[in-house]
Amino acid sequence: MLKLLQNLFRKKEPKRQIIINAESLETRVAILDEGELVDFFVERTGDERVVGSIYKGKIQNLEDSLQAAFVDIGMRKNAFIHYWDMLPEDAARLEIEEGAERSRPRQKSSQLAAEVARRYPVGSEIIVQVTKGAIGTKGPRVSANLSVPGRFLVMLPGCSLRGVSRRIEDKSERERLKKVLARLPLPPNIGLIVRTAGLGTRRTAFVRDTRALLDIWNQIETGIRELPAPARLYQEPDLIERVVRDALTEEIDRIVIDNRAEYERIKAVVSRISRPARGALKLYEGEAPIFEYFEVERQLENSLRRKAWLPSGGYIVFDETEAMVAVDVNTGRHKGGKTQDESILQVNLEAAEEIARQLRLRNVGGLVVIDFIDMNSRKDQNAVYRKMKECLRRDKARTNCLPISPLGLLEMTRQRAAESIRESIFMDCPYCDGRGKVKSMFSMSVEIQRRIAEVTRRRRRGNETMELRVLVNPAILERMRKLDEAELVAMEQRLQCRLTFVADGHLHLEDFKIQSAAGEDWYSSLEHGAERNRREAAGAAPANGGRDENGRG
Repeated sequence: MLKLLQNLFRKKEPKRQIIINAESLETRVAILDEGELVDFFVERTGDERVVGSIYKGKIQNLEDSLQAAFVDIGMRKNAFIHYWDMLPEDAARLEIEEGAERSRPRQKSSQLAAEVARRYPVGSEIIVQVTKGAIGTKGPRVSANLSVPGRFLVMLPGCSLRGVSRRIEDKSERERLKKVLARLPLPPNIGLIVRTAGLGTRRTAFVRDTRALLDIWNQIETGIRELPAPARLYQEPDLIERVVRDALTEEIDRIVIDNRAEYERIKAVVSRISRPARGALKLYEGEAPIFEYFEVERQLENSLRRKAWLPSGGYIVFDETEAMVAVDVNTGRHKGGKTQDESILQVNLEAAEEIARQLRLRNVGGLVVIDFIDMNSRKDQNAVYRKMKECLRRDKARTNCLPISPLGLLEMTRQRAAESIRESIFMDCPYCDGRGKVKSMFSMSVEIQRRIAEVTRRRRRGNETMELRVLVNPAILERMRKLDEAELVAMEQRLQCRLTFVADGHLHLEDFKIQSAAGEDWYSSLEHGAERNRREAAGAAPANGGRDENGRG
């Protein structure tokens, strides 16, 4: 049976396909291009779909110093909104929807603050949409620039814009689409932008999409009138529907899903969106897990490692930190190229393509700093920069990439809408607290000896010989017996004490206790570390001018 299924699927290998693994607790979606993993998405059953949702919120605080407000939208943490996102402008909305960087408002900050305070005093209601989910200790980011995506169109309530995606570059097609938009029946104060999927689409498909979007807006308006704040007015569909809506284009040859119930549901969705695409939907019933059968699992594991190898033998190293993502490019085992400069250029060009792919797969956002291998030629630096820009065009997240600096670093930003894949799948190691390292055995031996000296000085009464019992991790005790015995004997003579070391397998490699002969704890690294953490927490200065992370005083 398995052989028959393999032959069925591999008889005519599709170029681009969507692989969906739908399970009770988690749904994973992979997009493959000629077998290579180019996009990956994951959604847990218990996760609330926040990004893209529209809320009726209530203003809690106006912070002129931050040029921002905090809004109660019914979540555990208040949402954060910039003043300039509270007063939408048509030009700014077009920039956002077409993937450009948001320009700053023309008003002075004092004028903007006064206008916001007039229109949205504390306690007033505001309709907002989540643009960035809560990450770590920060609440969600919201905006009053509302947008509801359809299959071919994006609806922009509250404005009169009618535009075409910047990614559709053909002039004659842009003109045709603008004429189609001009003829669509729309109520006042509703804007529309044609998505990339609208390329070559007939007018009837746009009419259907418009009707569906207006039905959604009518439901939102009903909620605005009838529901008390805070309330959710609209929620984006689940991961499978979003992927089918956003990624199902003429380039997709096949969609394969391993869950019959979801297969039937998506078949109905695909029929509404694109009837010709119904033949591309396949149900996978093989014995092997679907991600293993299509070799997604192996590629995914490789992509989530710190080190990623390049075809030529070079490699890149990803380090996600609180402030930024640092990427280092190395030649590794690369031996190609006639000259050293050619070899370096080849590795850097490969790295640029792989880094752009890895950013999508890992879903990392914020500041990204890439340390390419040093290039002497400005021409080579520009070639790598152009390659990077070209590869980033495939990314649906907004990016801003700067030329390579005199230090050989390329700095860029990538839109962060949610936690990275690494943050959502992994947790901090409970043994090293997420550091990735523990103190060396040499360092621990030095620290234990230092604490023994401190305890003997503090606890000594007269000239009697003190007896100390030291509990340590067995690995540390083994090292001290083999390498530090002479030093410990000298310490006993110098401090006039008798030391007894006891191995305790329950102790962390970095933890130890110093006890009296009667078993009384005279020093414990566990208590010492806990007390230090309490002092640091008590001494931390409050952020936001004395307000908490939700903007509350």
